[in-house]
Amino acid sequence: MSALSATTAATVPAADFVATGTMSPIPAVVGQLGLSDWVAWIAIGTFVAAMALQWSGAVDPARYVAAAAWSVFGVYWLMLVPYYYGHLQSPLETLLALAALPLCLYTAYLLVTGRESLLLLSKAVAFMGLIYLPAETIPVVRTWLIETTAAQTHFGMELLGHSPGLTEGADGYMSKFDFDPEKTVTGRTTYIIMACTGIGSMAIFGGLIAAVNAPLKRKAIAFTSAIGVIWILNLSRNVFIGLASPWGWFQQDVFVYIASDLMGAPVSRTSYLVAHNFIAQTLSIGALLGITYLVVRILPEVLEPLEDVLFVLTGSEYDLAAALGEEGHPGGGAETSRSDQRSAVDSDAASGSDSDDD
Repeated sequence: MSALSATTAATVPAADFVATGTMSPIPAVVGQLGLSDWVAWIAIGTFVAAMALQWSGAVDPARYVAAAAWSVFGVYWLMLVPYYYGHLQSPLETLLALAALPLCLYTAYLLVTGRESLLLLSKAVAFMGLIYLPAETIPVVRTWLIETTAAQTHFGMELLGHSPGLTEGADGYMSKFDFDPEKTVTGRTTYIIMACTGIGSMAIFGGLIAAVNAPLKRKAIAFTSAIGVIWILNLSRNVFIGLASPWGWFQQDVFVYIASDLMGAPVSRTSYLVAHNFIAQTLSIGALLGITYLVVRILPEVLEPLEDVLFVLTGSEYDLAAALGEEGHPGGGAETSRSDQRSAVDSDAASGSDSDDD
């Protein structure tokens, strides 16, 4: 994210956000929501409406409402592209945000044309939003998450021999690591924002786990395991970026060239960009895959929405249970019915006949 302005790097430390966030960077309080926050709430509210319709047995209306929700969700991500590109200077997040709109619109199209199984994925997104958005928009929860994460990150720094102290960041929270700019290499520091709490990743897995039908005990074990791993990895990531930025761990010429000449960032911001935008984000992808595998081993039911994610991305059907060596989805009869339903829809489409979903 963009650095805070500093009159002189030697006397006033510039500060970078430590973040991999997905929601609006504007502190959102009730009555003062940013436009992207409003669009997010509308999308999630529509997902919840679709979930309620499906629960009541109105499956066809649920598909159309869910399709509308996916369309709004895609617009939300498109709205964040300028932020990821201009402020975060994050190529990865910019590309993902750009890809989100066509993928969401394609998901909406699949729902409208009869892919009922996508209602489960839509339900998962509804739960994700219900976990994340209140934390994003309720001030007391937001403050507690940010300041607790900052304190825990500072404790991690102390374990490695650094104790800069905490001071107020640009957003008003006690979340900035108060390194002395005259004693560090770059004169910069970082401060924690909402996205640094790991709540985004927690919401993803929480939504998937909440959406599937499975015994409560296994769902609780899967949720606890995922949250625990995310918490540890997220704090480690914050400590890494929080130390790399002021101490200039990546101020080598090749990285300086990439950050300043290619990305247009100040030279002093190089270590932050390398640590955050390249190393941490790349490792985050691997971490998410690893956590997904852990959750799947405990709760194979989450394979069902994941198979639909892969179908949206590739257009091909996958049997993840077979690929991962699972014996099959618990309640295999339901899974067989879902596959039969897909085949029936495809067969009707091929023969030109109308299905009950049309």
